[in-house]
Amino acid sequence: MAHFAKIENGIVTQVVVIANADTADANGNEKEYIGAGFCKNLFGGDWKQTSYSASIRKNYAGIGFNYDLQRDAFIAPQPFPSWTLVEDTCQWVPPFAKPDVDKSYSWDESTISWVDQG
Repeated sequence: MAHFAKIENGIVTQVVVIANADTADANGNEKEYIGAGFCKNLFGGDWKQTSYSASIRKNYAGIGFNYDLQRDAFIAPQPFPSWTLVEDTCQWVPPFAKPDVDKSYSWDESTISWVDQG
């Protein structure tokens, strides 16, 4: 199965799954442009392939994600103003890591800190 994201004004508005056969040329070789064309014929608009394994475009696309043309990457919306984007992964990270990964924490932007949930 192949996954494609519809891009409108740089934002992902839809993600669909299509059969690998719908991305293949006459020799059975999968090509993104064929799958994108298939999606365009069905749904209209511009489409980019995405991958659960993040093997292409850094991250699996989700509705509301940005598609950054220069980075050729899908980027989630910034969760908090204090978080920064890591260029290599195009993922957002907090100013510092959770104090204990085995415990439940939530981020408190007003204090720029992790709050123990329990």
